[in-house]
Amino acid sequence: MAELDQQVAASRPYLVANHNLHSLYLLPRHPELAAFYAGADLIEIDSTPLIAFARLLGLPARPFHRCTYLDWRDHFWSLADRRGWRVFYLGGAPGVAQTAASRISRLYPGAAISVADGYFDAAPTSSDNQAILKEIAEFRPHILLVGMGMPRQEQWILANRAALPSCAVLPVGAAFDYEADAQAAAPRWMGRAGLEWLFRLTADPKRLWRRYCIEPWFLAPAALRDISQARSEGRLFRRTLDRLGRGDRAHPVGEPAPIKGRLNLAEDSAQPPSAAEFEKALVAERSQPRLVNRQEA
Repeated sequence: MAELDQQVAASRPYLVANHNLHSLYLLPRHPELAAFYAGADLIEIDSTPLIAFARLLGLPARPFHRCTYLDWRDHFWSLADRRGWRVFYLGGAPGVAQTAASRISRLYPGAAISVADGYFDAAPTSSDNQAILKEIAEFRPHILLVGMGMPRQEQWILANRAALPSCAVLPVGAAFDYEADAQAAAPRWMGRAGLEWLFRLTADPKRLWRRYCIEPWFLAPAALRDISQARSEGRLFRRTLDRLGRGDRAHPVGEPAPIKGRLNLAEDSAQPPSAAEFEKALVAERSQPRLVNRQEA
């Protein structure tokens, strides 16, 4: 959030993206998404399984690298309130974003909020889309939140980024649905325990059963290739072995162990990498046609 604050203060365009198993499933099916992630300044990791898999591969990932809107919303709106940010939210069904904005404004009156629902013709040259772009430009937001679901929100940002004012842009999915109680939000202990997917599946099985029960299996071949490569490079289970004291004795237990090859994030620093650094390495590892195409965080 400190980085976002700095970018807003400098009035620089800043794109935040997020990755989870669903996005990795969508990438080969929507190749244009690779350009979206390549243009991102920061990529958040919204997936406990992805963090666990990274640790299996020997990457210096930590549970705290997982981050989603529900984790940072209180800090974000508190900062928006204190800084007097103008926040534009695009997405949701008619009336939902208005309800959410009204509730947030009561709690954080210093933040100026404008909204538009996501039910419009999103083709770049459509009159609907041009009207939305005009409304955003006239509001001059510090922050643009786009909540139209994946991959539509990413596709819209990619197609319209050049026409947007200089601001921070964040795809946030169902953020305002949660704020308006149109969707139930999982308790944060479930998020920290990696069980948020189970809460969401139970709450909306018709819509989400395929995402959580079917899609991950399509990632298995690429995952097996990653495991094979990690084993050949001697970094499979590296993090676990180091923690147990059975890893490289020349490297202090509890500190990030150097990883040979392109994924070596900790070689030049004793500090755990940021989420952005970790995601850069993870995406670079998958830059060949595996789970994702070439992207940067």
